[in-house]
Amino acid sequence: FYLMYTYNSPPPAVTADCLVFARTDEGMKLLLIQRKNEPCKGKWAFPGGFMDIDETTIDAARRELKEETGLVVGELHRVGIFDAVDRDPRERIITVAYYTILDKPAEVSGLDDAAQAKWFSLTELPDLAFDHKEILQEAERVLGDG
Repeated sequence: FYLMYTYNSPPPAVTADCLVFARTDEGMKLLLIQRKNEPCKGKWAFPGGFMDIDETTIDAARRELKEETGLVVGELHRVGIFDAVDRDPRERIITVAYYTILDKPAEVSGLDDAAQAKWFSLTELPDLAFDHKEILQEAERVLGDG
């Protein structure tokens, strides 16, 4: 049988984000989605979202990427875990970020809660939602070490 627990404070929610890089003749590009909903409505972010209770974070990253952009990717590598207390205004959210690198930009569309999906040059990125700038900096550090 299943026991229900009560907590003095609500447990944190878990999300997964996916940084998709693609090689081009002009340099690396990064896939971003424009948020359709608050918080950060209209800002650009990595495809990602809340983990379902019956999936791992890597499964959540794959599912959210497909739901928001139509893109299905192969291998994903973990960038890190991001758990700043105030990283999301909705509630206490911990995210696990993953990355992959494609040989070239793939066709994408803004689906689900993404107003649009678009490839950006790493040298011409828009302002990013939440703490995604810090997550990108960590991904670049990880990629630089690899």
